[in-house]
Amino acid sequence: MTFRIIGQPAEPAMFDLPWTVPLAEWPRDRLVQVVRGISRHVVRFIYEGGILYALKELPVEAAQREYRLLRQLAARDLRVVEAVGVVTDRTHRDTGEPLGAILITRHLEYSLPYRTLFTSPGISDLRGSLLQALAELLVQLHLAGFFWGDCSLSNTLFRRDAGTLAAYLVDAETSEIHPTISDRMREYDLEIAQENIAGELLDLEGAFGPLPGIDPFETARALHDTYNSLWSELMREEIFRPGERYRLEARLRRINELGFDVKELELVTTHGGTKLRLQTHLVEPGHHRRRLMMLTGLDVQENQARRLLNDIMSYRARLEQMTGRPVPEAAAAYRWLDEVFKPTVEAIPPDLRSKLEPAELFHQILEHRWFLSESAKRDVGMERAVRSYVENVLRFVPDERTVLSTPELDPSAVEG
Repeated sequence: MTFRIIGQPAEPAMFDLPWTVPLAEWPRDRLVQVVRGISRHVVRFIYEGGILYALKELPVEAAQREYRLLRQLAARDLRVVEAVGVVTDRTHRDTGEPLGAILITRHLEYSLPYRTLFTSPGISDLRGSLLQALAELLVQLHLAGFFWGDCSLSNTLFRRDAGTLAAYLVDAETSEIHPTISDRMREYDLEIAQENIAGELLDLEGAFGPLPGIDPFETARALHDTYNSLWSELMREEIFRPGERYRLEARLRRINELGFDVKELELVTTHGGTKLRLQTHLVEPGHHRRRLMMLTGLDVQENQARRLLNDIMSYRARLEQMTGRPVPEAAAAYRWLDEVFKPTVEAIPPDLRSKLEPAELFHQILEHRWFLSESAKRDVGMERAVRSYVENVLRFVPDERTVLSTPELDPSAVEG
């Protein structure tokens, strides 16, 4: 009866879990039911020390490899779940027979599995948001030289991101990391994704009936176009003639607007002019997130960061108008955080505050304020907007910090 834990679990009570019992046979009083996607392996959830963990049982080499891959991706600030540890050298407590390894990951707070998205309010264009989020995640991974090998809705978690979605990789069993990946590998990843997504949407149709505005096969094919459009915008080569520096600046600004930074430019002189060539490993996601973090210390999703930066810019303009002199961006951001963001979030009753991420709450309050002001034909102010949002919207929003299973959504019958 043995086991060994590699990694650093945050909760000492993790060592007292029944590691010498097959995961499928763990007592129910140690488990938490969480809505999730389909898995080919046994997956269970436990709650220890105020943290929700996902446990997945799989062969030892596969578990160790996936643990390393997830850690490598996280170190590069890519959107993946946090790998906490892997339990190996497990033997059955009664028979002494070898058992598979268990990969431990920390559950991604405020994340939604794709099945829940189809019953959750607040995403006006679910099809478009799903496609854009998956395409952005795939592009980010491919820029990092990562071949997923099994991109699917089940292997992805989604977070709300200022009215749209951000996608996170959950499963890396079939994945590989290279210095760069070829166009052929990127295309193969897309083919796998299309096949998986079409099948998953068909399964949803079988469970819930027709999905409004979503055709499974057409939606899966559309991922290819969405991905290629983003990849082309980032990586296409472009010729700039003398005197067209404005076009180069516009191209770089467009890349920033898409949420990416260019770490280094390669400009090559040709007979037709100057060619701009971007190397994949020099294009980095998270432009707005990094800028907001630098200004305020807030760590949020990319579109949330864009929304908050816009509010900081408006706040700075109002300060300059009131004082009649320029206000440094850093000073405006500090005052905005202290005088606008924090008071707004703290005005929400504590029992409702954890339903959504603070940045998403702030974004939704701004949207609610805009609708109220449009109706009133004047700015109603933040205080009234918060009160109205809490009473008319937030009280009816499900708590998304941890999505627990409900009978109509629980996919746990499929263990693979």
